[in-house]
Amino acid sequence: MYPAYPAISPATAGTTDRPLAQPAVPHVIQAQRLFREPDYLLRVATAVLAAYQQLYDQRLATLPGVQRLTSTLVMKGVVDDRPLPE
Repeated sequence: MYPAYPAISPATAGTTDRPLAQPAVPHVIQAQRLFREPDYLLRVATAVLAAYQQLYDQRLATLPGVQRLTSTLVMKGVVDDRPLPE
């Protein structure tokens, strides 16, 4: 899998909640609403980089109300799913 973390800033706060929650964007495996900029941080996974580019251009960038879309790509995993401390 190819993990990436796109961030979305909508033109109006809260306008992107519903489209992200729809099963129409199945590559979004986690979505969080943040304080300040950006408004949303997504965790997405695709099989290859070309599939991520297509997801970014054709699905995420066209969500209703999206004003700005940025992305951070994972170079390598360092710590994965560490258990929570007691």
